[in-house]
Amino acid sequence: MGPADTLLSPVILFFVLGVLAAAVRSDLTIPESMAKAMSLFLMAAIGLKGGVQVSAAGLSGGMVAAGLAGLVLSFALPFLAFFLLRRWGRLDGLNAGAVAACYGSASVVTFATASEALTRGGMAPAGYMVAVLAIMETPAIVSGMLLARRGTPGRGRPGGHVWREVLLNGSVVLLLGSFAIGAIIGKARYEPIAPMFTGLWSGVLCLFLLDMGLIAVRRLRDSKAVTLRLGMLAVALPIINGSIGALVARGVGLDPGSAAAFAILAASASYIAVPAAMRLALPKADPGLYLSLSLAITFPFNILFGIPLFIALSTALAR
Repeated sequence: MGPADTLLSPVILFFVLGVLAAAVRSDLTIPESMAKAMSLFLMAAIGLKGGVQVSAAGLSGGMVAAGLAGLVLSFALPFLAFFLLRRWGRLDGLNAGAVAACYGSASVVTFATASEALTRGGMAPAGYMVAVLAIMETPAIVSGMLLARRGTPGRGRPGGHVWREVLLNGSVVLLLGSFAIGAIIGKARYEPIAPMFTGLWSGVLCLFLLDMGLIAVRRLRDSKAVTLRLGMLAVALPIINGSIGALVARGVGLDPGSAAAFAILAASASYIAVPAAMRLALPKADPGLYLSLSLAITFPFNILFGIPLFIALSTALAR
């Protein structure tokens, strides 16, 4: 599977359509209620299908190794991002910590798009990668808060409401809950609902990526806090993080499809779970900054270039 196959897939082309529509200032919009419904559907579908696959295959050493690797990587990557954001990006400690948390966590939509591309190319990742996705959401939030608070005088430990937001974030609960349901019901009991969660998957993902393309361009156009240096980091960080992820995946012995998915998880940046937690944990950090970098720059880069790049890298490392 080459880069052209990924770039010419329907989901990517719908994303490009959204980008172009926003760039020419079209009034095309997706109702917010519909966007939220599509987001819930995609997370539930990802979790269910992953759980069903794990139920069929059983617990494996690869699942345990990938989960532990994801946990460590998600906690560690924000430290590298924080250093670069402070030294090269010239951000203050508070905003650097908030942005760094985004780059240690994972993007559900990037993972969904990558899974679609890998499956179309005959390299479907293992079902347990859904659990790895869920595992990689929270540790980066903790790292980001620690980094931001370390250099900010007068800040104490995070309050109970913050930890509740981190640990019971809706996307994490839905992913893990759907994954557990899929593992419990197994393939036979999944068949009756498969037309809903499997049959509609690609179509809903196309419309969701259309909306993401519209939002990404409009967010970048409205932002005044993104400098050239920060924009360059928003491209460099996914390349660095994804390359580290690909090497770690190779080290723990993942198959090429799962290794590519792991690399893409490491390369992605959260623009849902982490910003929600940062608004509570670090209310003085600039949300326009970390949302613009993760959603308006890194997300499009990964969708258009990162996915084919890390698929090719993981395939090359497997040889």
